[in-house]
Amino acid sequence: MTALDAVSVITVKRDGGELSDAQIDWVVDAFTKGNVADEQMSALAMAILWRGMSRRETARWTAAMIASGSRMDFTDLPRPTVDKHSTGGVGDKITLPLAPLVAACGAAVPQLSGRGLGHTGGTLDKLEAIPGWQADLTVTRMREILTDPAIGAVVCAAGADLAPADKRLYALRDVTGTVESIPLIASSIMSKKIAEGTAALVLDVKVGSGAFLKTLDGARELATAMVELGRDAGVQTVALLTAMDTPLGRTAGNALEVAESVEVLAGGGPADVVELTLTLAREMVAQAGLHTDPADALADGRAMDHWRAMISAQGGEPDAALPVARHTEIVRAETSGVLTRLDAMGVGIAAWSLGAGRARQGERVQAGAGVEMHAKPGDSVVAGQPLFTLHTDTPEAFSRAIEALAGAVGVEGAPEGKPGELVLGRIG
Repeated sequence: MTALDAVSVITVKRDGGELSDAQIDWVVDAFTKGNVADEQMSALAMAILWRGMSRRETARWTAAMIASGSRMDFTDLPRPTVDKHSTGGVGDKITLPLAPLVAACGAAVPQLSGRGLGHTGGTLDKLEAIPGWQADLTVTRMREILTDPAIGAVVCAAGADLAPADKRLYALRDVTGTVESIPLIASSIMSKKIAEGTAALVLDVKVGSGAFLKTLDGARELATAMVELGRDAGVQTVALLTAMDTPLGRTAGNALEVAESVEVLAGGGPADVVELTLTLAREMVAQAGLHTDPADALADGRAMDHWRAMISAQGGEPDAALPVARHTEIVRAETSGVLTRLDAMGVGIAAWSLGAGRARQGERVQAGAGVEMHAKPGDSVVAGQPLFTLHTDTPEAFSRAIEALAGAVGVEGAPEGKPGELVLGRIG
C-alpha cells in the first residue's frame, strides 16, 4: 500500500491515479488535525481540480469530511425530515417562504444555512434583518422547534463541529483558484447536508449569468454528482436545474427580500418566486412521503402561521418593522420598448456594491441595502419610468451600482418572445 504521507497522496492524484480509501481517510483526518500543511492540501486540491475524482473517490472524500466532525440524527422525530439546498443566485429568497410552507404540510425541515460571500447575501443575512432573530441554536433547541407541530421548521447556522474539514478546505480553495472543482463542490455541499441528519433532500442547482455555474452541462454534472452522493449515503435526493439569468422576484437585498417573502406567504408576491417555491415544496413533500398540495397550505394561511411561529421561536419579531436604508436613488429607463434582458449578475453586483453582500468572510452587511426592480423581461417600459430603486446607507456607492446596472438591461422596440422556463431539468 502507498505510504500515508501528504507528498505521496498528492503525487498519486497529480499523475492521474485514484486515491485509495485509506489515503482519503488519512489525508482529510490529518488536515483537520493540522498534520497536513495548508500548502500541501492546496496542492492536492489543485491536482483534484485538474485530474478529477471517480464516483468512489468523491463518495469516500465526502464520508471523510462528515467523519471529521459530528453527525446529527433526527430519525426519532414524529414527522419525516426533508431539506432543500440552493447553489445560490440573485434574489434567491426561496428558503424563507419554502421552509414554513413545507412544515405546514407535515414535514420537519432542519435547514442549516450560511451567510453570503460575493454578489449576493446568504439566507442567514436575510433573516438577520428581522429584529431579534438569532441564527445560532443548540441541537436541543432545534429538536424542540422541529417537534412542535405549530412550527416544524428551523433555519439556522451550522455548528462548528459539523464537517469542520470542509470549512478549512473551502477557505483554502477560495484563495487558491480551486473552487470550481465539481467533486470538491459536491462533497462540500453534501458533507454538510448529510451530516445534518435529514432523511430526504431537494437540491436547487442554479444555472446562468447570476449563478456559480454558467452552463447547463456544468449544472447537470454537479447535480448528478450530488444526487449520487446523497443516495450513496442513504439520503433520498433529487435535484432541479433552475434558471438564473434573470434575478428571482423583484428585489435583491436582505430586508427587501424578507418583505417580498412575506408577500408570498400572504398570498401575493412575484409570480416566479411563487412558482419556484411551490415547485420545490411539491418535490420536498413528495420526498417526505406526504400526500398534500402545498398550494393549499399557502392559500389558507397555514404557511404564514408557521413562518410567524418559526421566526418567534428564534427570537425574532414577525410584526416588527424591517430595516430601511437611509438613502435611495431611482434609475430610469432611457428608451421606450419591451424589457428583453435583465442580467442577474449585473443586478447582483449592484446590490453588493450598495452593501447587501460582502467581499470577505466576517464583513458586516447592510440590512436595508439592495436593488428593487420595477420591471422584468417581457414588461413594457416607457422612457423616464423607474426601472430600479437603489437602497443603501452609503450614498457614495450609488455610482458603482449604476455602472453595474448600465449593461444589465436590454430594451427593444418589440419583444423577442416570452421569458424562458424557470425549471430547466430534473435529476433523480
